[in-house]
Amino acid sequence: MERMTGTARTARLGTGIGWRPEIADVVERMRGIDWVEAVAENLCPGHLPDSLLRLRERGVTVVPHGVSLGLGGAERPDAGRLAALAERAEVLGSPLVTEHIAFVRAGGPLTASPLLEAGHLLPVPRTRDALDVLCENVRIAQDALPVPLAVENIAALVSWPDEELTEGQFLYELADRTGVRLLIDVANLHTSHVNLGADPAEALGELPLEAIAYVHVAGGFERDGVWHDSHAHPVPQPVLDILTDLASRVAPPGVLLERDEDFPEGEELAAEVEAIRGAVEKGRAAGTAPTASPRQVMATAPTASPQQVMGTAPTASPQQVMGTAPTASPQQVMGTAPAGGGAAASRAARDGAGAGDAVRQRLALAQAALLSALVAGTPVPEGFDRVRLGVQARALAGKRADVVAKVAPELPVILGAGYRPSFLAYARKRPMTGGYRRDALDFVEHLVRAGRPLDAEVRIELREWWLERSGPVPRSERPGVRWARATRRVLLRR
Repeated sequence: MERMTGTARTARLGTGIGWRPEIADVVERMRGIDWVEAVAENLCPGHLPDSLLRLRERGVTVVPHGVSLGLGGAERPDAGRLAALAERAEVLGSPLVTEHIAFVRAGGPLTASPLLEAGHLLPVPRTRDALDVLCENVRIAQDALPVPLAVENIAALVSWPDEELTEGQFLYELADRTGVRLLIDVANLHTSHVNLGADPAEALGELPLEAIAYVHVAGGFERDGVWHDSHAHPVPQPVLDILTDLASRVAPPGVLLERDEDFPEGEELAAEVEAIRGAVEKGRAAGTAPTASPRQVMATAPTASPQQVMGTAPTASPQQVMGTAPTASPQQVMGTAPAGGGAAASRAARDGAGAGDAVRQRLALAQAALLSALVAGTPVPEGFDRVRLGVQARALAGKRADVVAKVAPELPVILGAGYRPSFLAYARKRPMTGGYRRDALDFVEHLVRAGRPLDAEVRIELREWWLERSGPVPRSERPGVRWARATRRVLLRR
C-alpha cells in the first residue's frame, strides 16, 4: 500500500458506529451506516470476523482504533505494537488509524522500577515536557504507519497539578508541530467540563478545526459530582449540544457512536445514531464561525510560574512511591535543571530535535508515581486530589474485574458471588503487569497459593483451570495428558 502522509486530504467518512462482536448483526442491519470503527487489539489480521468482511464487501469503511500504544507515555512507542497496528490498517484497507493521547503503563528502565500496566487510558500532564515527549512519540508512530494517524483526547477523572496549557492549547500545539490528525471525542469534553471545570466551547475554540479527522460521541453517567465516561449509557443532551457547537464551526469528516457495554436493542441504537446525525445537521444550519482563530487563542496562553518552568515534582520521592531506587540524581527527581540543561533540552525538542532523556525521565518518574498510587496503594503524589484519585483507583479495579470476567468467563461461574469481592481484594495492591489474560492467571494462582478459605471443590476447579491455561500449550492438548486420558478411558471400558 502506498504510504499516505499526515498532510493528505482528510477522508470523508460520514456517519458510523463502533463495531463490537456483541452487536455485529445489529450493525450489519442498520441503515445509513457509512463506516465502522473496530478496536485494533481485538482483531486478528488472518482471521477477521465474517461480519467485518461482509461490511467491507458492501463498501463500508473500517477504521482500526488502537488502545495500547501509550503515545503519551515516557517511553518511545513499541515497534511491535506499531507493526501490529500498521498490519491491521493494511489488511482492512483503512484510510487512517487512530490512537489516544494517554499513557497506559509506567515504570521500567527509565525509573529503575517494575513496569506497571494501567489497563486504562490515563491523562498526560499538559506541560511543555509532556508535549515534547508526545510530539516525538507521534512522529515515530507516523513514520511507522502506512496511513495517516489521528489521536484522541481522553476522558479524565483527575487532573495534574501545575499544568501549563489548557486542553485546547495542548491539542493545537500537538497538531501544529506534528501534522497529526485529531479525533475529537465530544463526550470527553463533557467529562472534562463536569470533572475538571473545563469549558467545552472554549476548548473547541482553541482547536485547529482543519485537523479534525472525525468525532466520537458516547454516553456516561454522573455520580457524586463525577462524570463517568462509561460507553454503556445513552448519549445525554449536553454531549449532543457540544457536537452541535462543533458542527457549527466545521463540517466534521466523520461522526461515530461508541457503545461498549449494556447494548440496547437495535432500534434504540439506531435512534441514537439518528440523534447524532440530527445534532450535526443542527450545527451546520447554525453555521457560526469561531470568534478567534486558534493562533490568536494560543497567544493568550498563561505565563508559566517559576515552579512550572522548573518542572517541580511531587514531594514524595520515587523511592517512597515505587519502593525502588531510580537512576536519576536528586536534582532530576525533584525536577530541577539537570546537568544538560532542562530548558535547553525542551527548546531543542520543540525545534525538532526530539525529547531528551532527562525530559523523558522526569515524565517517567511522575507517571510512575501516579500509576503506582492508583494500582498499588502507594502514597498519593502531592498536588493531586486524593478523593478523585480514590474514585479513579476504584474505577480501575472495577474495570479490571469486569474485563477479567470477560476474558475468563469460567471464573465468575466457579467462584459465584465471591468472584468480584475476591478480585477487588486481590487487585487492591497487586498491579497488572502483563495484560488481562495474565491478570486472570495471576489472580487464580494467588487464590490457590494464598490458602484462602475456599471450598475444596472450588480449589480443585481453580487449580485445574490454572493448569490448563498456564503453559504455552493447553494442558489438555499436551501429549502426556492426552495419553493418560486415553489410557484411563480404555481401562474404564474394561
